[in-house]
Amino acid sequence: MSAELMAAVRAGRTAEAVGLLEGMTDAERRACFPELRALRKELRAAPWDAASRRAHPALHAAGAACQTGAAGVATWIAAADMRWSRVSPGVLLHVLGDREPGWLGEVTHRLAQRPAASGVPYELMAGLVRLSGCPVPTTDAYVRGWVDHHIGTWQHGGSLHERLRRDPHLRTMVAALFETDDIGGRLQWADGSGPNSWTGALALLTADGALDRAATVDACVAKLLRGGTTADQRVFLRLLKSLAPTRAEERERTADWLALAAAAASPVAAHAQSVLAALALDGELPAARLAELSGAVLFRTEKKLVRAQLVLLGKVLARDASSADELLPAVAQAFGHEDSDVQERALKLVERHAGTLRSPDAREELAVSAGQLIPALRSRAAGALGIAAPGADVAAYEEILPPVPEPMRLAPAPETAVEVAEEVGAALASEPGVAGFERALDGLVRHAHRDREALLEALEPVLARRWWHSTDPVYAQARFGSDRHAVLGADDALDMLLATLCGQVPTAALHARVRTGTSGRDRVHGALARAFEHRLWEVAYRIHTDPLPFLLSTPTWSTGLLEPDELVDRLDAYRRLGARVSAADFAQALLRVRREDRDAAGAAARRAASLGTAEGARLAAWLASGPPAAPASGRRTFGSRVLVELGEVPELREGFPEEFRSLGGPLGSFGDGRYCPHWNNLVHGHWLALLPERREWVAARLLRDLSSVAVDDGRGAAAVLPLLAESGGGAGDAVHLGVAYGLGARHPEDRLAAVDALLVLAARGQLDANLLGADLGQLVRRGAVKPLRLAESVRTAAATGANATVWTVLRQALPVLLADLATGEPAAPARGLGDLLAVAAECAERSGARGELPHLARAAARRGSSRLVTQARRLHVALVEEVAA
Repeated sequence: MSAELMAAVRAGRTAEAVGLLEGMTDAERRACFPELRALRKELRAAPWDAASRRAHPALHAAGAACQTGAAGVATWIAAADMRWSRVSPGVLLHVLGDREPGWLGEVTHRLAQRPAASGVPYELMAGLVRLSGCPVPTTDAYVRGWVDHHIGTWQHGGSLHERLRRDPHLRTMVAALFETDDIGGRLQWADGSGPNSWTGALALLTADGALDRAATVDACVAKLLRGGTTADQRVFLRLLKSLAPTRAEERERTADWLALAAAAASPVAAHAQSVLAALALDGELPAARLAELSGAVLFRTEKKLVRAQLVLLGKVLARDASSADELLPAVAQAFGHEDSDVQERALKLVERHAGTLRSPDAREELAVSAGQLIPALRSRAAGALGIAAPGADVAAYEEILPPVPEPMRLAPAPETAVEVAEEVGAALASEPGVAGFERALDGLVRHAHRDREALLEALEPVLARRWWHSTDPVYAQARFGSDRHAVLGADDALDMLLATLCGQVPTAALHARVRTGTSGRDRVHGALARAFEHRLWEVAYRIHTDPLPFLLSTPTWSTGLLEPDELVDRLDAYRRLGARVSAADFAQALLRVRREDRDAAGAAARRAASLGTAEGARLAAWLASGPPAAPASGRRTFGSRVLVELGEVPELREGFPEEFRSLGGPLGSFGDGRYCPHWNNLVHGHWLALLPERREWVAARLLRDLSSVAVDDGRGAAAVLPLLAESGGGAGDAVHLGVAYGLGARHPEDRLAAVDALLVLAARGQLDANLLGADLGQLVRRGAVKPLRLAESVRTAAATGANATVWTVLRQALPVLLADLATGEPAAPARGLGDLLAVAAECAERSGARGELPHLARAAARRGSSRLVTQARRLHVALVEEVAA
């Protein structure tokens, strides 16, 4: 019988296997299990071949039927290796249906406790609940399965409301629904409020009495109080509105509304605020509670909530002047708001009702809070409160910039093969940066030369996790050998070297890559990519043919810079070993060696010349040639973009391998292909480390990518900006334009990277704030940068204490935009200009800037009370008029 069962399982004859199991005793089934377990282990070696996929459903059913322990059965059913070829729930219910109800209940709950990602079918768990009569599970996996089941049974007819009403476990499952995190995405399956939407169906079930109303309202409010994902908040807020709580129900939950208004997500807080506003206007919310609410809401950053709260306070004060002593100090919470328009709204409220104040303590509290107002409003506050105007603050302004970041010195090369394996594993697990990648690369080269077999043995745990290692070698050959269009990032390069060490990349394919180079010469990144990749292909080729003892080009510092004395020492070691230098490796070393320190370069040049080798003479001449000279550059416009063109750099064209010579070629805005296969922005930092003393050249090559974060709403390209700011060489047009585009990026992380770069350049004394401001003015005017995004960026920079730096930038950017506004040019970007003016005004007030700003007076003289006009007036006052600071 055992042999027949195993034959049926191997052949994938599930029905036959189930029939055989039905005729077995428990003891016979248990006796079959070791063979089934051994078959499962055998199939794991090739889980995707036809034999495995054919056998797994029958094996799944037989293994569950041949065990007696509930824990073992649950583990077998939920096993990850059977997830994609498991048997149907109906078959499992059939083979387990003759067990004791208590045992089935234990299996049910063990399966339900598995993570939802394990994919245990809901139909199986629900069927086991029916067979065992056990309490329905309320775990995360079961609740999600229950929701998906009711969504998926629409084809059976009836609305979702009707299907839920027939569910025997409705109340238990709905109660569990409110306790399940991140369930909102599933509940949004059907939008709207009808009987086929979850919110509509639950509201109807509550109205029908199928669900307890008080419990449902309480659970919904509690869910919102706990917070959660945006989808959760959206769905349960919609449900709460669908339940339409009565005034009595709202009044009973006043404390909950206060908590939601203070700390919940904006849509939820706005709803809670509206409920409390209605109670307050009907006299059902005491002044003390309203003051508590106001203190919390006015502390929030959302202007809409803050303005709505000030409007509510104004209405209440107009109806009941006696509440001024309690409410006006709450209004003063808005005096410290970052938006000066909000400050002014709050001050107007105080001015209107200050005459009704009776408490000296309240008046004193208001006077203290008035110190948070912008300078232009403090005198008004003093007049309204009947106190002396504040005196001028004579404290000298001090600019706060971040410490200049220090480059990290690379640690010595790994001493053992095990250490190399750890370095490589870490580099493959996450982006290693220049330092991590170069250490891993050098470690592989050193130990491949020292003891290749020991290195491969140490790398076994790393290799076991690589996609190409356990597959047919043809895939690694196709990816790393024959595809000339393949591009290499840091992780791809390490994979290619590992595949080379394992013998999965033919020597002929590597030689072809070294000889013919990389395709895509007309791409904008072509020069950078070819130089970066050529060294890697040559290193891989040498691993097969003539392993290098170590790399000459491993940098000394995390920026990619290589100290000249260190390079001379390495060349001397090569001479003593009689090792043949890799042309690409040596070329990369020359590009990385420090030349700006002329004393160190001169001393190293003399040592290099004394080596008596061709490479020593080449290095001596290179070091003696002086620091890198900036190429001729110019600007060209391309649509809304402003790009940089560079002239030829002769010293990069002579004496270098073919794949490196294009680094010295001219760069045109239109000549290079716009689209490029190097879509992974993580490689940009490694390209920058190719030329650590020529960041302007690299920035010009990356400028089209950097512009995409603002013009095309791209993402991630600006991550290289802090590295550019920390790198060496001059910071010219390309670097400043790159920062300008980053400041106007669509995504916050890109804007933050640009702010970091701006502050680092300023801290290093390399920021030309006038140039950056002029660039921003032109880019905003051309539509490449949106004023609102720019305002967010410069506000963030100013918040670090760099008010004078930000003011200098905006002082150059604003006149271009204000001139368009004054002349009525259609290109004038009025939307968001008010926010820029607000940041400029705050920076001017804090830094004590004075003087005329072209076209500002005309903007300040315009009629109206728009944000643009009010902030123009504020800035004009700060710059020109004598204001108490």
